[in-house]
Amino acid sequence: MRVPTQLRAERLEFNMTPMIDVVFLLVIFFLVSSHLAQRETRLDLPLPEATTGIADDRDVERVTLNISQDQLLLGSSPLPIGQLADRLKGASEKKGTLELRIRADQEVEYARVAPVLKAAAEAGVWDVNLAVRRASGPQREAQP
Repeated sequence: MRVPTQLRAERLEFNMTPMIDVVFLLVIFFLVSSHLAQRETRLDLPLPEATTGIADDRDVERVTLNISQDQLLLGSSPLPIGQLADRLKGASEKKGTLELRIRADQEVEYARVAPVLKAAAEAGVWDVNLAVRRASGPQREAQP
């Protein structure tokens, strides 16, 4: 083995520029993704009231579908009802078990919600929840 004859007189320095670039890109990514995740549930819909029920705080992969009188929004982007089954099927294949949360305007008739439930069944999404707000008044316990 060869022994070095000269000791290095200069200091070793790390180039921090690539690491700073990556950190800034990660910060921007998380800011944008958190903003988009908040937009899908902040759509101002007057949800129907429920006097019974259980709050859902599970940590699962969830897709939010907003139904208003005139449009259907998957997350925050408009979607025709004919494409819903394909989009849900693709998402469930990519993510495994998928939960569909339906947020419907309280004025929306069930005739607008039924095709959504059918599309979820066709896509193999069986974990479907309806978002409601707690009714103001006497609370009753849910019957098992």
